Amino acid sequence: MKPELHDTEQDATLLAWWLDELDAADADEIEEHLFSCETCSTRLRQLILLRDAVRGALPRGQFGTVVTPPFIRGLTDSGKKLREYRLPPGGSVLCTIAPQDDYVVSHLEAPLAGVRQLDLVVEAGGETHRLAHVPFDAASNEVTFIPPVAVLRRLGPETTRMRLMAVTLGSEREIGEYTFNHQPWPGHSGPDQA
Repeated sequence: MKPELHDTEQDATLLAWWLDELDAADADEIEEHLFSCETCSTRLRQLILLRDAVRGALPRGQFGTVVTPPFIRGLTDSGKKLREYRLPPGGSVLCTIAPQDDYVVSHLEAPLAGVRQLDLVVEAGGETHRLAHVPFDAASNEVTFIPPVAVLRRLGPETTRMRLMAVTLGSEREIGEYTFNHQPWPGHSGPDQA
């Protein structure tokens, strides 16, 4: 690990070490480096603080985020109720959120081999938002997105489109588009929904 390079890949390595997701040899190498590099140790502390802030805000449904499979497993292991949707590229689904659901999880399947940077473009309610440098595991051929639960609970019928963009220096290409046709849970009419 080069201490002067603090990019997304290095951040992912630091977090993988923190979450005990590395094999023993890699974990030992990172741990040794952290003891000798104040820059990387400081960056790890910043990432842990950010993670804690995200974990605090996510249950309140204040924002949507791309997460990793271990994060989803952690939610399941902690007893959270997940409503999950899996879509192939070009796929479309009728979707909702039930009163007892803690989270909605969107599994976006995509050909990720060779992709170095991935952005997620979300088009909903007449607005477009772009999440740059989203985390992904190319071997899984899937990106996992948790939309903002508080927003979903207030929605009436609405269509949301998501596009995964493989980004390279100076260009990008779409590798998947996904359509979510949201309907309020029966008995909940959108904006007044709790």
